[in-house]
Amino acid sequence: MILPPYRIEASSIPGAGKGLFLQAPVARGRVIIAPDDIRGTQRWDEVRARPDADAAMAASVRWFEDQCTVSLDWPDECFVNHSFEPNGLWHLGFIFAARDLAAGEELTVDYRHLLPEGEAEVFRDAGSGREIVGFSWAESLGRSSRALVALQDA
Repeated sequence: MILPPYRIEASSIPGAGKGLFLQAPVARGRVIIAPDDIRGTQRWDEVRARPDADAAMAASVRWFEDQCTVSLDWPDECFVNHSFEPNGLWHLGFIFAARDLAAGEELTVDYRHLLPEGEAEVFRDAGSGREIVGFSWAESLGRSSRALVALQDA
């Protein structure tokens, strides 16, 4: 569920396709996206074993440990693009505003939290050209937890 008003349109990130743009300002630390329709999770090895594995992996998001969801229908939440300097913080399926966000900004998160450990995204970061490789679960949880606490303490 996307809480503030938004629109989907061509991304401002080269090669990214479409992006999710906020239509209202969002204060630092506020929830922008909250999970609302999770029908279950699968382990990465189960997703890789599916007959539609390529499509399923492209539509997968890690939620915790090696458990992920697959959204082949591409809901609007799937249009949040990657950045190594994101304005959104991914934490256990929620996306928080990493700073005060203005209306019109494209929402981004760090995809390393969403990928399986050690798995590289099929594209590189548009800003730096660096490879995007999934964090371990412990690193992802630690980084996002520390960042969330810092957002709430500020």
